[in-house]
Amino acid sequence: MDAQDFADVLSAVRTFVREQVIPREDEIERTDEIPADLRETAKRMGLFGYALPEAYGGLGLRVGEEVRLVFELGYASPAFRSMFGTSNGIAGQVLVHAGSAEQRTAWLPRLAGGEVIAAFALTEAEAGSDPSTLTTSASKDGDDYVINGAKRFITNAPEADVFMVFARTGGAGGRGVSTFLVERDSAGLKIGPPDDKMGQRGAHTAEVFFDAVRVPEDNLIGAEGTGFRTAMASLAHGRLSIAAVCVGLAQRILDETVDYAKSRAQGGHKIGEYQLVQGLIADSQTELYAGRAMVLEAARGYDAGEDTKLGPSCAKYFCSEMLGRVADRAVQVFGGMGYMRGVPVERFYRDARLFRIYEGTSQIQQLVIARRLLSA
Repeated sequence: MDAQDFADVLSAVRTFVREQVIPREDEIERTDEIPADLRETAKRMGLFGYALPEAYGGLGLRVGEEVRLVFELGYASPAFRSMFGTSNGIAGQVLVHAGSAEQRTAWLPRLAGGEVIAAFALTEAEAGSDPSTLTTSASKDGDDYVINGAKRFITNAPEADVFMVFARTGGAGGRGVSTFLVERDSAGLKIGPPDDKMGQRGAHTAEVFFDAVRVPEDNLIGAEGTGFRTAMASLAHGRLSIAAVCVGLAQRILDETVDYAKSRAQGGHKIGEYQLVQGLIADSQTELYAGRAMVLEAARGYDAGEDTKLGPSCAKYFCSEMLGRVADRAVQVFGGMGYMRGVPVERFYRDARLFRIYEGTSQIQQLVIARRLLSA
């Protein structure tokens, strides 16, 4: 995609988000669903495949382009981006980087077109921050594998048509983990009810259960024992995307804060005239500026092949924490109104909290960053 084509995509997405998605945010919050017409428009715009290769019907964006697009997507309710983010990101990238030619041909065009939804089934009840300890198993039986176990907090599980499932085929640790493509209608696969979350309504997670789920050997993604490496590679890419979402949402929250400070009067003055309020706004703008620059630089290093681990972890760590502080300051500027349901910053305050947890908690990012430096 040349520069002008990408600029046109950015402009179209920016207009769509601000003119069509944002006015529906209250509806998304109330119904816990993305309206069907928004979903169909997103399909037509290619958003279900923005990070998937052009050869398979995607937009084929480089990571540097992807994060700039996600800045725009992140400006609206996080659930909107989540609708297609997993298929583009941690789930779809499993097939992009580790899938066979047959697997990519069979699934990537359908993912890119929004015909099917993918989920990334890694986390378990006792294997979240350290997925190398997962206990879901896949045992060989003739020309098949038989999968038993359970996964927790799986994004898109209620809607997913296909799951990238990480299961143990060997001994302890990451080297014993393999990846399997499991279709939703497989016998023995059961999806639990959608989780009742604090925020991010419209983005659904659920438990996934595997009771002697039988899949053919051809559904093994990559070689046995490479699953943990595949998962970490997908998560590193996903962390940059999450960092970009945080930047987009922080920009939205700051814009809401500034607009309120310019219009709300107390003591005969607009509250934006008070220096303590100005200090809160200045702190948020400064951190947002730093976060945006960090994401762009980390994406440049990723595309150049210079750094596919440290930069994404630094960006995800800083930007998710930054977003939490920007959301907190927004509620403080809004005062009592910021604590009321129906006010966007109250909703965003709840939405923001999750970013410091999924795709690697802040504490896991600290470990990744420090260990990377200490091992150099």
